[in-house]
Amino acid sequence: MRRFRIVSIIILLVTTLASACAPKPEATSGDETAEPQFADFQPDNFGNSTVIDNEWMPMRPGTEWVYEGTAVDDEGKSVSRRIEFIVTDLTKEIEGVSTVVGWIVDYTDRELVEKEIAFYAQDNDGNVWYLGEFPEDYKNGEFVEAPSWITGIEDARAGIKMMAEPQLGAPNVYQGWGPAVEWSDFGHVDQMGQKTCVPVDCYEDVLVNAESSLGETGAFQLKYYVRSVGEVRVGWTGADETKEELELIEHTQLSPEDLVQVRADVLEVEKHAYEISKDVYSHTSPME
Repeated sequence: MRRFRIVSIIILLVTTLASACAPKPEATSGDETAEPQFADFQPDNFGNSTVIDNEWMPMRPGTEWVYEGTAVDDEGKSVSRRIEFIVTDLTKEIEGVSTVVGWIVDYTDRELVEKEIAFYAQDNDGNVWYLGEFPEDYKNGEFVEAPSWITGIEDARAGIKMMAEPQLGAPNVYQGWGPAVEWSDFGHVDQMGQKTCVPVDCYEDVLVNAESSLGETGAFQLKYYVRSVGEVRVGWTGADETKEELELIEHTQLSPEDLVQVRADVLEVEKHAYEISKDVYSHTSPME
């Protein structure tokens, strides 16, 4: 269940310039079929965990990334996609580690399909970890379900979203593990030193990670990262039926007033989480 893949699944509207700058190559590094590995999660190795300054995935509170594109849904129809990702100024302690709270809102054909709170932390070595998520899925404007997982609960484990020093040829590494909801994302470095253009800008020295999950044999989502910016593009390779593609269309810093509203929205979702997620979220401490 990779990020950007929920109720309806997805393929992007690409301009001529973007297509020229962003080819869709086959995975080239390492053995993408190799069994994923778990990184060694040590809670005492997170001395300043809410300062996420990894050059490939910086997460400064108030930063917003907006992505748009298209995708293929379950019926084979092309649908429009929009993802809004905001780093809040809220934190939440999970397994003794203070995490940064991310806020993600997801639309398909301009209809809300998901609201999500997600939890990130940076270790002393500069790796960015993923410690869980609470996603609210919607259909026709109505809440459907919330398949959440949190590190340390129901055998869930933290994983690494971004290495401090990504390297070609490195093995597949789990980005998290939530067996109760079949969350098993993993990834590896696919390419380095690439070029790509999106509506925000054109970039060089781009890092491309290939991500998949157990059960998606031969299907990879390609995520393009730029130093000091973060993720700028999503593509695909292999037998990915979703053929999801997204481009960064906005990269901004929210005003203090806007961030207050985001905080209120996030806390409202957390309130709902405590009400409905008795086996998982109710065992966590409140955000601060």
